[in-house]
Amino acid sequence: MPDRKKPHKGEGHRKRLREKFLASGLDGFHDYEVIELLLTLGTPRKDCKDQAKAALKRFKTLQGVLEALPEELQEIKGLGPKNIFGIKLIQAVAERFLQKKLIRKDPIRSSKELFDYLYYSLRDKKREVFKAVFLDAQNRIIAIEDLFEGTLTASSIYPREVVQSALRYHAAGLFLVHNHPSGEPKPSRDDRLITRVLIHACRVMGITVHEHLIIGENTYFSFADHGHIAEMNREYEDRIRSHG
Repeated sequence: MPDRKKPHKGEGHRKRLREKFLASGLDGFHDYEVIELLLTLGTPRKDCKDQAKAALKRFKTLQGVLEALPEELQEIKGLGPKNIFGIKLIQAVAERFLQKKLIRKDPIRSSKELFDYLYYSLRDKKREVFKAVFLDAQNRIIAIEDLFEGTLTASSIYPREVVQSALRYHAAGLFLVHNHPSGEPKPSRDDRLITRVLIHACRVMGITVHEHLIIGENTYFSFADHGHIAEMNREYEDRIRSHG
């Protein structure tokens, strides 16, 4: 009689997870089960439940696990370059999906809409990331680009690079967006200075900065909603008139 391969440990469990997902999506899944399912993409013959629970314990949330650096994930016993594949793949796919979903769609009409679109891609980041959202004349998104990363100060942001990127996309306007890893979106002195410098630099080239959004933990600060964008535009116009 032909030999029958003995089912390996965890095969039935993984099959049940896959069937559960195919039947009803992620409804009813615990976060550790989502992580476990992702780990099985790179670990087809090994039980990943313990590693999934350990990852969730260390990084606190599903989002935290997805945003963790590969070297941080591999500090967890049983996780290596191969079995973190699914986690990093789904993070990259989700970010690209959200970005592509926005391109050339309906104009974004409020700071809340902008926050809803970009919150996932910036929450749980351990470093500050400065994005520019480039717009056409109808305020539809042309492209989204990460321009700077790290501690954002007035000296680390180069207006020339922002303007060059806007010209490359033939953008009529843009939104500025960055995160505060602390979770508190209140703008710093540097945040205000950066905004003013970029608004004025873009105005010189006929490009309008409509918003600077700072994203925190499930909240945000809008320079436009607080009147700062309009105020900085008035400063630019007053300066032009005074040198007129």
